[in-house]
This record gives sequence, structure tokens and C-alpha cells, in this order.
Amino acid sequence: MADDEALYRKVAARIIPLMMLMYLVAFLDRVNISFAALTMNADLGLSPAVYGWGAGIFFIGYFLFEVPSNLILEKVGARIWMARIMVTWGLVSATMAFVEGPTSFYVLRFLLGAAEAGFLPGMILYLTYWFPQARLSRFVGLFMMAVPLASAVGAPVSALILSADGFWGLKGWQWLFIIEGLPSCGLGLVVIAFLPDGPANAKWLSDDERARIAARLDDDRSRRPGRVHAALGPALVDARVWLLGLTYFGVVVGLYGVGLWLPQLVRGMGFSIAEVGILTALPYLVAAPAMLLWGRHSDRKGERVRHVAVPILMTVAGLVVAILWPGGIVSLVALAVASVGIYATLGPFWGLPPIFLTQTAAAGGIALINSVGNLGGFLGPSIVGWALETTRSSAAGLMVITACLIVSAIAVALVGWRVRMPAPATTDASP
Repeated sequence: MADDEALYRKVAARIIPLMMLMYLVAFLDRVNISFAALTMNADLGLSPAVYGWGAGIFFIGYFLFEVPSNLILEKVGARIWMARIMVTWGLVSATMAFVEGPTSFYVLRFLLGAAEAGFLPGMILYLTYWFPQARLSRFVGLFMMAVPLASAVGAPVSALILSADGFWGLKGWQWLFIIEGLPSCGLGLVVIAFLPDGPANAKWLSDDERARIAARLDDDRSRRPGRVHAALGPALVDARVWLLGLTYFGVVVGLYGVGLWLPQLVRGMGFSIAEVGILTALPYLVAAPAMLLWGRHSDRKGERVRHVAVPILMTVAGLVVAILWPGGIVSLVALAVASVGIYATLGPFWGLPPIFLTQTAAAGGIALINSVGNLGGFLGPSIVGWALETTRSSAAGLMVITACLIVSAIAVALVGWRVRMPAPATTDASP
């Protein structure tokens, strides 16, 4: 219905830009370590293995606190809890400027993961408070466009900040953590003021608009086929949750295994730091619109599983080419193709769990999927660091990443046997 389309556009215009800004800052604080490493590793004497371990240990803290964080969000509301997450992660990220060696590097990366735990699954859960299945993937994709945009913007900006080496007695990489960390704290205050806990608390919606959103969500839940969980216990033992966790594990291995090393891999091809900033931004500028278009296509077709599997296989193809033709322009283009593919999976993927998870089950189940998957963020950077240190080549690490992605494609295919999209509602036609 045209009225519904206008309503959801209104909702998206009010909440998605702030959510994107939140995630952009969050992701930038998470991955700016990849640019800091261009000079920090030499300054502190960090080996590739130490850097890979420290980059990955973020996800151990993330894993341990993910489910509790999302359950708290469901109880206290998105506004308060998201503000808390942003302030604490901003402070920890800025404190990274005072790392002195491997031990403090490990400790602060772990604490950063613990501070940020619950952010992404909390935001996915939050979107299910507003949008039914027929519209969810496109808005997840729109929100998650912040990830490649953070990398696209962050690459040249981070390269520029690194050039401030020696200003006020601080290294460029120290300024990088400070300048990119502290804005999160201020953004937490913005969240308190402008992010409603849900449609019922949105003062910019009329009573009729709130009622229509509630009616569309109720109708959506009533049409979900198969087993649908509302309670936490059954959700946590559902095979579909664990298969999606396995799927996301491989996706995240690829996302961070490539992303956190890409500046150093490009630097190793002989480019300057400024050129690295530009070249590593280009794949993400392509990935951002690809995420949105692929998510809209998934909604329009009413299909999720193939829309996850196809870009995963595209990433596999890119990595295979990068392995076979390393170190040149072909490798650079192949890694760019792999990056675009990995980001395109995200919108359709996060449209899958809400098909069979609602209420507390959605809070805990989405968090569990994300926490299991993000263990891949520990493996990916670590395995590439190990490969570079022991073999002087990234090929072995990229092979492991490729194998993990193949497992992901198989796992999501198995999910496809157990999950069916709700039948379209006549009152909620997709545009």
C-alpha cells in the first residue's frame, strides 16, 4: 500500500541515519587498528603474529558479553543501553593511544570488544521493532552500509591522521586512536536525546501510524511458517540458530581476515601510505551501494538463503584468484571483489533470524548468532598474521579464509531446508 510505503520511508528517515552514524563510528573504532599498524607495529616492536592476535582478541571480549548485553537491552530499552555502549567503547578506543607493548595491546583490545558487545545484534533487534519481513533486508542493508562507508571514509582520513606524527609529542597512530575514539562518547549523548526505544515512544509518529506499524508486525508474526520461538531456551538449542552462527563465522573470518590486513597487504605491493588510503577505500565505495541493492532484491524476491550464498561464493572466487596471482594488480582487484561479496551477504543474512525468532528469543538468538560468528573475527586476522610470519606470504591464511567461507555456503544451504519466508501480505506489498 502506498500509505505504508510512505510510513516506512518516514520511519527510515528518522532512525536509519542516526543508526548508520552510530555503526560507522563503532566500526571505525574497531578497525582503525589496521591503519595504526602501519607505524604502530614498528614503534612498539609488534610482530605480525602479535598484531594478528591482538586484532583478533577483540572478538573474544565481544563473544563473552554479547548475549547478556542484548538481553539487558531488551529489558532497559535501546536508547539507554546503546548510549552506554557508545560511551564506554569510545573511552576504551581513545585509551588505545597509550598502548606500550603486547600486554597492554591485548588487554585494551579485549576490553574494547567487551565494551562494544551487543551493539550490532541490538541494532538488528531494534530494526525488527519497526519493519516486517517483507521490508527488513533492505533496511538492514541500508543500516549496515555504514560498515563499508566507515572503511571508505576511514582509510584516507586515517592515512591523513598518521601524518600528524610528532604533534604535541604524540605519534600519528596515537592521534588516530584519540581523534577517532572520543566522538563516540558525544554520540552517546545524541542517542539519549533522539533515539526512541520503539514505535510506541516515537513522538514524531501519530497514533494511527503507531497502530499501523503494530498491526503490520502482528500480521507478519502470524504468517511465519514452521517453528517460531519467543522464549529464550528453545531458541538457544534450535539447530537453525547454530547453523546461522556457523554461516556468520565464515563470513566474519573473511570480513576481518581481509579487512584488518588489507592496508598492510596493499602497502606490501609498494604503495605509499597516502596511496594505500585511496586504494583500500575503493572496494568499500562499491560495496556500500551493492549492499543496499542486494538487500532490496532479497526483499523483492521474498528470498534470503540464495541471497546469502551467492555473494559468499563470489568472495570465494575473488580469494582464489588472489591466492593464484599474488602481489599485483590482479590480486588487488580480486581482493576488492571479495570485499564487495562479503558485504553484500549482510542484509539478507540478518533478515533470516527474525523469521523464526521473536521477543526474548530474538534478543538472545540474534546475539548468540553474532557472538559465535564474531569468533571468526579472532581467527581471520590471527591466521593471516601467522601465515605472514611463518611463510612470508598471505596465501596460506587466505586459503583458510576460503575454506571457512565454503563451509558458510554449505551451512546456509542447510538453513534453507529449515526456514521459509512468510507468505506476502496483501496490505504490505513491496515496492
